[in-house]
Amino acid sequence: MNENYNEYAVWFKALADPNRLVIIDYLVEGELCACKILEQLQISQSTLSYHMKILSESNIINARKEGKWMHYSLNKNRFEELKRVLDIFIEDGANKPTVCLCN
Repeated sequence: MNENYNEYAVWFKALADPNRLVIIDYLVEGELCACKILEQLQISQSTLSYHMKILSESNIINARKEGKWMHYSLNKNRFEELKRVLDIFIEDGANKPTVCLCN
């Protein structure tokens, strides 16, 4: 396994927020304008921008500007990578003996 733990931590940190998970859930249906996400979440534009910045910087989502609004979509390649990393952790864990550190 290519051990890029710092990079993986950024991805999982980006996913470790309920609002960001809701945003991702909305984006599963396809690209959305920030205005539509704002309507759904009922948060301020600055709060949405904060969440989208974290998701964008971790490459969890794609962003493009159209007029005055940003449009967002899932980076499906990143999710495939996340799935691969989790699968490797599960497979590696299944092949290692159980160690009890409780004494």
